[in-house]
Amino acid sequence: MTSDQLIRWGIIGPGTIARTFADGVAHSRTGKLVAIATRNPEKPGLQENFPGARIVNGYEALLADKEIDAVYISTPHTGHAEWAIKAARAGKHILIEKPIALSAYDAEAVYYEAKKAGVFAGEAFMYRVHPQTEKLVELIKSGVIGTVRIIRSSFGFNMGSFKPEHRLFANETAGGGILDVGGYPVSMARLIAGAADGKAFLDPEKVSGVAHLGQSGVDEWASAVLKFPNEIIAEVSCSIMAQQDNVLRIIGSEGRIEVADFWFASGHKGGVGKIEIFKGGKQETIELREDRWLYSFEADSAGDAIRAGRTEFSSPGMSWADSIANLRVLDQWRASIGLEYGVEKADKRTKNIAGGTVTRGSSIPRRQIPGISKPASVVTLGFEFFPNFASASLTLDAFYEAGGNAFDTAYVYGGGKTETIFGDWHTSRKVPREEIVLIGKGAHSPLCYPDMIAKQLDQSLARLKTDYVDVYFMHRDNTDVPVGEFVDAMDAEVKRGRIRGIFGGSNWTRARFDEAIAYAEKSGKAAPAALSNNFSLAEMLDPIWAGCVAASDDDWKKWLNEKQIPNFAWSSQGRGFFTDRAGRDKRDDEEIVRVWYSERNFGRRDRAIELANKLGRNPIHIALAYVIAQPFPVIPLIGPRTVAELEDSLSALDIQLTPDQVKWLEG
Repeated sequence: MTSDQLIRWGIIGPGTIARTFADGVAHSRTGKLVAIATRNPEKPGLQENFPGARIVNGYEALLADKEIDAVYISTPHTGHAEWAIKAARAGKHILIEKPIALSAYDAEAVYYEAKKAGVFAGEAFMYRVHPQTEKLVELIKSGVIGTVRIIRSSFGFNMGSFKPEHRLFANETAGGGILDVGGYPVSMARLIAGAADGKAFLDPEKVSGVAHLGQSGVDEWASAVLKFPNEIIAEVSCSIMAQQDNVLRIIGSEGRIEVADFWFASGHKGGVGKIEIFKGGKQETIELREDRWLYSFEADSAGDAIRAGRTEFSSPGMSWADSIANLRVLDQWRASIGLEYGVEKADKRTKNIAGGTVTRGSSIPRRQIPGISKPASVVTLGFEFFPNFASASLTLDAFYEAGGNAFDTAYVYGGGKTETIFGDWHTSRKVPREEIVLIGKGAHSPLCYPDMIAKQLDQSLARLKTDYVDVYFMHRDNTDVPVGEFVDAMDAEVKRGRIRGIFGGSNWTRARFDEAIAYAEKSGKAAPAALSNNFSLAEMLDPIWAGCVAASDDDWKKWLNEKQIPNFAWSSQGRGFFTDRAGRDKRDDEEIVRVWYSERNFGRRDRAIELANKLGRNPIHIALAYVIAQPFPVIPLIGPRTVAELEDSLSALDIQLTPDQVKWLEG
């Protein structure tokens, strides 16, 4: 695209904010409005509200239109991520009305799709690209009010009464104040806190929120306190049922700055914006006259980026990292008040983030594991870190759609949350149970006793919404209890049909495992046939957690090769040791230093880096390929926190290391 070519805009969702953006495009220097997509092309007033634009029947038709370069998405909140991803996949640049998605997890998925497609993507906080905001940042950096200490910011209005038909009160469209307008004061507070530190933005280290939830379950008025690492405290509030003064106040050691309606800047059609400075008993007013329309700045900031081949806004516009981090604060605010929308729960969120039916893929290879009747993917997905179903479902969907069918759960993960999420996921997606290789774990210390196995499995199966697991592990061992008692308890579950594959121990020693096998053979019971210990190219020097056992040294490898016992290996990529978080001169991460730092491990890391450079890959890919390439069955457990991390891990599966390369990596 040339530097003077007009950006041809299309709009999805022809509501009030779309008309406002259309005005901005009409008064911009970089773009023109070409088409409006609607699901109701006969709706009165469309042509009058969007003069000169073609009316397109259906959102998909707009995305297929070759005359459209960029799409502005202004559907209700619940459609933002879906249509942004569809637009990116169609090769369109995208500007998404705030919030770009319902959560930071969804936002990361949107930006990841934009990255893969190589298109511009931005969250439409129009005030961030206005000259008034740039002037405000300049004043903070200059120290005009000394050291910034407190920020107070609000965006609140009063709808007058509860209106069940209005989107702002609708739980099913993620209504309420936090997502609709709470992002403004939060984004401003993060911008100012960052400017005080000479950065584009700064994230709070603590977020604590309160709110009133109305009869539809959405927040009608809410406040939060943000504590930043540079000791700045921000008080932010929003409302849809309380008229607030909507004044930004920045309080410093020598004075304060006030800006009324900061997000409105100099006005929709231009005008005079005012920044008030109070210092030493005096008041100074900085007036900023702008003749341009407010939303034209947004259209041109996006247009300039697209013309220059950039994929995100320049500061103080919302970069991808800034946008994701802003939603992360809103996530914490919502978590503080217990606000989860109905649309985020399993019975409503039955499709993937792009609105499609979740179907099994085939790109992840599968292997036959001794003792399990169905083939399992060569990697197993763990997902204990996600706060709720909506966030976890992104990764679960992507893993299954890539061909993954092995899932790792445990009774203790998240106090049962992980098991519940998995149960909700496979039932809401209608994934056939016979396609899944499901791992369950129980009897974690301090409740590591034989009688806990059946009791905890009762609860686990209810949460998992199934009547059996394919693989079962005791999560820890208790050597004060005779091993035969544990074998008896697990054998009983095999006979009951609640373990229909193999069982064994997680974090068990070789001696204990051999003793358990011998007992089973002598007593005619089912024998342990699976292990879940750490296994990695980097050998664990010190247990990550109490009771952890690694199986990476030479004696373990010999035993595993002789027994051919499948090992479902946790922390198979060294928990960051093969990334730039580690290094001989990097000692900030206590866990990495304590657990992995040795010359032998660094030698292996050096060789992984060398081989990665030769293959055009990353060292962490080599670390995963090393685990899979063993002459005995090792099934890595991976725990990606985003779809991008998942796809990055899966990209290592096409690396086929030879036995000589494996030996060379080991040194």
